[in-house]
Amino acid sequence: MPERLDSAVEPRLDLDPFSDEFLSEPYPYHERIREAGPVVWLERYELWATARFEQVHATLRDWETFCSSAGVGLSDFRKEAPWRPPSIILEADPPEHTRARAVLTRVLSVRAIEVLRETFQQEAERLVGALVAGDQGAKHGVRFDAIESLAQAFPLKVFADAVGLPADGRENLLAYGNMVFNALGPRNRLFDDAMAQAEPVREWIAHHCSREILSETGLGAQIYQAADDGELTQDEAALLVRSLLSAGLDTTVIALGNAIYCFATHPEQWQRLREDPGLARSAFDEGLRLESPAQTFFRTTTRRVNLAGADLPAHAKILLFLGAANRDPRRWEDPEKFDIERKVAGHVGLGSGIHACVGQSLARLEAECLLGALARHVAAIELDGEPVRRLHNTLRGFDVLPVALTPA
Repeated sequence: MPERLDSAVEPRLDLDPFSDEFLSEPYPYHERIREAGPVVWLERYELWATARFEQVHATLRDWETFCSSAGVGLSDFRKEAPWRPPSIILEADPPEHTRARAVLTRVLSVRAIEVLRETFQQEAERLVGALVAGDQGAKHGVRFDAIESLAQAFPLKVFADAVGLPADGRENLLAYGNMVFNALGPRNRLFDDAMAQAEPVREWIAHHCSREILSETGLGAQIYQAADDGELTQDEAALLVRSLLSAGLDTTVIALGNAIYCFATHPEQWQRLREDPGLARSAFDEGLRLESPAQTFFRTTTRRVNLAGADLPAHAKILLFLGAANRDPRRWEDPEKFDIERKVAGHVGLGSGIHACVGQSLARLEAECLLGALARHVAAIELDGEPVRRLHNTLRGFDVLPVALTPA
């Protein structure tokens, strides 16, 4: 049991944030945690947690006090070996993190990613156009699963192409991302299910992080060029490509699915986007705030610290509820409302500080192109059945999202 210092303002809660009940409908629990206090003690896992925006944001930005190098999940890398070599971008701190981050920041900068816009737009138009034209005789619109046919299909094509991966076996990217993010929680049923086919998936990923497999012009090749230039070692370049593959797809797939769900359940917002497709990027960010793909991350204290009145000892895990912070009424007006014209800058759906999602420009470009194409081709989006939620230790999204589209 970790050392626990006395604090008169530290509420205790007997909640399991990784139970099926919590993961199925987290928002009432989030409210309970937020209103209990700025920092709470979760007895089930014997750790601290915060669900308020102010404390989540401050913790994410203070890497010197709340480190990532001990792991950004429940497992403490200083006490137990991780299931794979730690990420040199997500699970590292300066100075090691600084070199790796500098390379990815350059490779994935807004300016660098902008050269992909035309290709992404063409693929979005092709994909959406084919779906809309595929069932024109349907009386109740064009019907399909928006997860498989849109949210997965588009990134699996454009993201994997951009990295420089061959066409075969790309489904392994989804399985690997599922493993990586489920491993941030406890060793429960969800973790075991994700790891059921771990070895072949890990072998595929390792093989496809090698320079020989990647195209000579993709993002992966640019990372290896940084190694040639002395910014990284060759081994570090392979790890950095692996980080790109593990974190660059699953969260985008889920975010796109969540955005489509938001529009299907808020038709007036869809009409607003159709009136002004230039709001696509803002709409995507509002979806990230309201239905955050990454619901939780952990940090570990490097020293004794007082956080909002709670005394945390050194080497203590703290669970950050990003999804709850993004709905904190102390920060957001009408936080449960989906409003694509909301001034949403500052949300923590993509993290914050030096460990904020380094690929966010790429994800936003994907979303801008896909949502823009949908706005041009689709007059209305409706649910066409009951969505199937994916239960997951870290991510919140859908396995199946049946929709009916009315062509424009």
